[in-house]
Amino acid sequence: MSEKVGKAVRTCLVFLSLGIAMPALAEPDRWEFRFTGKGDGTPVTAAETYDPAKGYGFEPGFAPDGDKPFLFSVKVPEGNYRVTVTLGDAKAKARTSVKAESRRLMLWGVETGKGRFDTRSFIVNVRTTSLPPPPQNAPGGTAVRINEREVGKLHWDDKLTLEFADKAPRVAAVRVEKVDVPTVYLAGDSTVTDQPAEPGASWGQMLTSMLTPDIAVANHAESGETMKSFITGLRLDKILSSIKAGDTLFIQFGHNDSKAAWPQTYVDAASTYPAYLRVFIAEARRRGAVPVLITSPHRRTFDATGQITNSHGDYPDAVRRVGREEGVAVIDLNAMSKDVYEALGPDIAPRAFSNGGKDPTHHNNYGAWLLARAVVAGIAASDLPLKSHIRPDLPPFDPRHPPGPDTLILPESPIRSDLTPRGN
Repeated sequence: MSEKVGKAVRTCLVFLSLGIAMPALAEPDRWEFRFTGKGDGTPVTAAETYDPAKGYGFEPGFAPDGDKPFLFSVKVPEGNYRVTVTLGDAKAKARTSVKAESRRLMLWGVETGKGRFDTRSFIVNVRTTSLPPPPQNAPGGTAVRINEREVGKLHWDDKLTLEFADKAPRVAAVRVEKVDVPTVYLAGDSTVTDQPAEPGASWGQMLTSMLTPDIAVANHAESGETMKSFITGLRLDKILSSIKAGDTLFIQFGHNDSKAAWPQTYVDAASTYPAYLRVFIAEARRRGAVPVLITSPHRRTFDATGQITNSHGDYPDAVRRVGREEGVAVIDLNAMSKDVYEALGPDIAPRAFSNGGKDPTHHNNYGAWLLARAVVAGIAASDLPLKSHIRPDLPPFDPRHPPGPDTLILPESPIRSDLTPRGN
């Protein structure tokens, strides 16, 4: 019995002998695991499938097997965590990329030689659907009203899940620690959300790889969402239940809000759309957070001359106008996406989109990375405090000269789906 455990047992016996109720035991805020060799942490073998009672293990069907991707989960409370991974193999060279939760890119292409190891850290946000219960007789709810496609997904559970992939993924050790760090909250639709399966991807799940390992990204965006549904589904309430001074709220809506054929969630570009944007802005400011508006990226709608046509009507201009009037930073992803698509051209641009380019709205890993890099360029050009959290080693980026698909190949995740995201 360790000294720490022995001390805890002796304390329990003292309380019981005095007839005193035991105080609640604090939840752990640090977990360590080792997968090879000797050292600190709980030893884990490839045969250990995730067990809720034990609180860790490999996801069923995704245990280490040669060079195939694998997923490891740790049961943790909701919050932000610093994850430190030691990558490499004592017996072979390796190349490992790491994603978290529903495919948020954290580390990309970490190469290690035989017998060499590389230790890296990053921040992962974990959340559940739970909400603080409203007072008696007050409206509201105790959980976010997620849709049927979200049930059971890795970004809505009580686990922190890590995916290890690439040409030869290898991990020697993992440490998880609860931390209090600034958080960037994302509110938006399918072009922002953590797409849970290949071949889709969105810029929100690439942003995590472009920021320094001292800030969290909490991506609350979801496919098919509008500002109205984001409020009625209690998604905004979920953000507001934890956002605080020093945090940032990115707001990108428009793809679905503009659909007059969706009468319950439609908002007019000249009146109700700006009004709802102001609600999100005001709620963030009430809590000391910094709101940021983002214009919706274009759909891939080329005309005969190779120029992108506007499929968003007056909505991007409404975002720009509200930003000016409210003194809120605007990241003009609408303009930058036009530059990116036109630079790629009608023949190459489809390679940035999902379903082999058949989907003109939703992106694949390559396209999502391009848009995330454009968002970061917008942050860098702003006066936002967030700009100090941009990774200094990011390569330069010009939307008018984006890297091509053959020079920017991100490893695919093992989870795939043929479902088209909600919305379009």
